[in-house]
Amino acid sequence: MLRLKRREAYGAVIVDVAGNLMGGPGRDAEKLHDSIKAPLSEGKKNIVVNLHKVTRANSKGIGTLIGALTSVKNAGGEMVLTHVTDRINSVFITTQLNRIFKTFDTDDEALKYLIGDEENRREGKHT
Repeated sequence: MLRLKRREAYGAVIVDVAGNLMGGPGRDAEKLHDSIKAPLSEGKKNIVVNLHKVTRANSKGIGTLIGALTSVKNAGGEMVLTHVTDRINSVFITTQLNRIFKTFDTDDEALKYLIGDEENRREGKHT
């Protein structure tokens, strides 16, 4: 069972994910995608997905993260991942998804990146 908790810091939404990130019909991965998309309708476009307590993930679960990233980018936002487990990171490297996901060791590092990136966007600077 996938457990999700939403919190906010410095204008960003942090989604803490715990449990198994498994896709497929009737799976919890849809809840994750919805919890990432929901803040976009509230005008909150900086999303941090904390994977610290994810114990397992399958390809459809990873696909959910890709779909969520696409939704966030299409809305003009940015989504980053934190606390990516070694197992998920090895999948990212093997599939070259490490090139599309920005990952950080901690939520604080991710927030510093997003705050800086938001300031650069407001000032018209490109990063």
